[in-house]
Amino acid sequence: MTQYTPMIRQYLQVKADYQDAFLFFRLGDFYEMFFDDAISASQELEITLTSRDGGGEERIPMCGVPYHSAPNYIEQLIDKGYKVAICEQTEDPKQAKGVVRREVVQLITPGTVMDGKRLNDKENNYIASVTAFDDHTFGLSYSDLTTGESKVTLVTEGIQTLLNELSTIGAKEVVLPPDIEEETQKRINERNEITLSFEQESQIDSSFSHLLAALEQDKLKEASARLFQYLFRTQKRSLDHLQEVETYQISQYMKMDYYSKRNLELTETIRSKGKKGSLLWLLDETMTAMGARLLKQWIDRPLIQQKEIQKRQTVVEVLLERFFERQDLRERLKEVYDLERLAGRVAFGNVNARDLIQLKKSLQQIPVLRHLVESMENEATDELVAELDPCEDLTDLLEQALVDNPPLSIKEGSIIRDGYHDELDQYRDASKNGKSWIAELERKERERTGIRSLKVGFNRVFGYYIEVTKANLQHLEENRYERKQTLTNAERFITPELKEKESLILQADEKSVDLEYELFTAIRETVKEYIPRLQKLARLVSELDVLQCFATISEKRHYNKPSFNSERKIILKDGRHPVVEKVMGAQEYVPNDCYMDAEREMLLITGPNMSGKSTYMRQIALTSILAQIGCYVPAHKADLPIFDQVFTRIGAADDLISGQSTFMVEMLEAKNAIVNATQQSLILFDEIGRGTSTYDGMALAQAIIEYIHENIGAKTLFSTHYHELTILEDDLYKVKNVHVSAMEQNGKLVFLHKIKEGAADKSYGIHVAELADLPQALILRANEILSQLEQKEDQLSISNQEAAVTKQKESEALEINEEISQLSFFQAEKKQTKETTISSKEKKLLDELKKLDILEMTPLDAMNTLYGIQKKLKN
Repeated sequence: MTQYTPMIRQYLQVKADYQDAFLFFRLGDFYEMFFDDAISASQELEITLTSRDGGGEERIPMCGVPYHSAPNYIEQLIDKGYKVAICEQTEDPKQAKGVVRREVVQLITPGTVMDGKRLNDKENNYIASVTAFDDHTFGLSYSDLTTGESKVTLVTEGIQTLLNELSTIGAKEVVLPPDIEEETQKRINERNEITLSFEQESQIDSSFSHLLAALEQDKLKEASARLFQYLFRTQKRSLDHLQEVETYQISQYMKMDYYSKRNLELTETIRSKGKKGSLLWLLDETMTAMGARLLKQWIDRPLIQQKEIQKRQTVVEVLLERFFERQDLRERLKEVYDLERLAGRVAFGNVNARDLIQLKKSLQQIPVLRHLVESMENEATDELVAELDPCEDLTDLLEQALVDNPPLSIKEGSIIRDGYHDELDQYRDASKNGKSWIAELERKERERTGIRSLKVGFNRVFGYYIEVTKANLQHLEENRYERKQTLTNAERFITPELKEKESLILQADEKSVDLEYELFTAIRETVKEYIPRLQKLARLVSELDVLQCFATISEKRHYNKPSFNSERKIILKDGRHPVVEKVMGAQEYVPNDCYMDAEREMLLITGPNMSGKSTYMRQIALTSILAQIGCYVPAHKADLPIFDQVFTRIGAADDLISGQSTFMVEMLEAKNAIVNATQQSLILFDEIGRGTSTYDGMALAQAIIEYIHENIGAKTLFSTHYHELTILEDDLYKVKNVHVSAMEQNGKLVFLHKIKEGAADKSYGIHVAELADLPQALILRANEILSQLEQKEDQLSISNQEAAVTKQKESEALEINEEISQLSFFQAEKKQTKETTISSKEKKLLDELKKLDILEMTPLDAMNTLYGIQKKLKN
């Protein structure tokens, strides 16, 4: 360290505590980076890498970004998963003795971003912490710093369930204890794009102990304490908006693993990884950002308590019936800004006057929302609206204090309304009158000198001045004007009167700006006191928004209210896949029924590729999910069980991250369902076994069907191209064959997309290839090969049948031989006893048998011989 300059030594001392972050080191109007940070940042941000003398033998790599544009560069780094430590000057350079004191004032990470383009208004930005306990359980705590929401749970089912939860919440960053197993770290990071951070301490600090008040178990407290310790340590400020931690249990909701959510495309599509084409895309008729976030949470966690589901359904039903009130409600909700994140920005200290105007406008909508909902005169909606708090005192304060269109900056004035503060009004009056005096001075000076181009101007360096072009200098009176600045074509002057007025105006302006900032910070502190009320209001408004969204989409898409039964029956009449229907259009989509009960637990679905098997399976699952989040469903009639879990194996994809093949992924997904499913679960299996050889795949598929049938009893939809499996309907009484119908017209395949009873007669694979417009020569050759293979299969089938008959006859012959060997006369001959007497007829038959050597005969000859002897004996 001694070889470096004092400033570089200071940099290295600060950097030692932030090895995993870029250190933005404030030097004047720039944030500078040095050494490896500079090299990496220049590459990531595409900025110039330079160097400087740091006191050592070699020059130090260096790069920097302007202070005013730093947020854009920080956002780029955070978007790539990096962390940025902001190191500011915390001492006035004029008063510093030596190197100016600098400290890190905030660590910005992917999980602690508070604003910027990276934040999606319609998605939470969660940071989580994971704590591993000795009994193989995990404590999972997570929080959204932008909204203050905090939750915690214990995961007892193993690391896979933990990974599913992290995937569900979409955590951007996970805080771990430094001594956690490397394998656990790897598993957490391999599938999700997560930034890992480490926090040793998990002690309960006084700064956040109140947030843990409702937690009874020590494990829950430790898991949450680690997260809050990290947040308070890195953000270095009061986080007053963080809400008391809420405990939840994973078993309180319908469980769906990572694969199932991906296959069903609940919140993003498999191909594009975007929202368009997902169930969330279809449903999102919310009018507020916080409503959109809550909708995503509900889709990720469908309910399993019938009472809670029906509570939502009741409100949806009321909103559906009251069309005009609902439309007014939607218009008012459109005017409500993001109350959750506004409250977070207030607490974080980065709220500006425009944010508070948005808060005021939002609060002004609450009385109207209350009136609209109350006018519906229903007990369910009355309960919801009763707690809508308009925060009238806060609304009045913001109305009286702030101008309607304030600037973005809070340090340049023009944000406080006239009449709010007497002293500020006096400063403004002085400034206004002074500027009027300046305007009058310009008019008088023009008259006095006759110089029409004379003007009185102002800049921050020289203050007020009188500017005269050089061509007109001869018209000025001597000794009246004091030269202040010389330009190329003009001279600038000042007079004693102007100098005196300048002091008065500038002093009034400066004091006015400083006072406005003080008043604004006082208002901001007052707003902080309302944060708990604002957060509660935000929850209620977002819930109302999601429920009106359900009503709107149900009316628009002609959905109907589902009912629930305890007999584990699925009764769907004219069911549709909600997303496919929207894409295709309701007129083109072919609806289908589904009936399953205790004697119809598993549907074995056959039919051509592209005929709609996977769509049919998915629509059953999506209908169940829609029903269990409280929405109406795309069916003419729906009576459903409440599923505790949904498992899917649909489609084929390698898992390149963990190095697993398509078939291995298929088997892992199948295993997950088979190990964890219960009788109350729903299983969708599409083309199980297609990733290996025909006989391997068919054997696995049949074994899986039998295992589910005999050991689990879950409602199962199993699509397959193994037509040989359709005979299982004869042996497994809960398995029923259905197929997606298709027909040939003029040699072309026509999909009817209709589910019918019974098995399909063939797969029509070559027809589908022809629809895909493969070369005609290829299609013709494929038909030839298929014909040859079918002939061979027929011949093999005949041979197999003959072999089966022969084997059966051999078996029967051996049985007859055994019967003959037990005859009394045969036994007597073997024993050679004189006491045993046999008839002459029996003696004759015995002699015949002695002459025969059955073991030397062909199986068929031996069998015929024994048949003949048996016939004689019976006679």
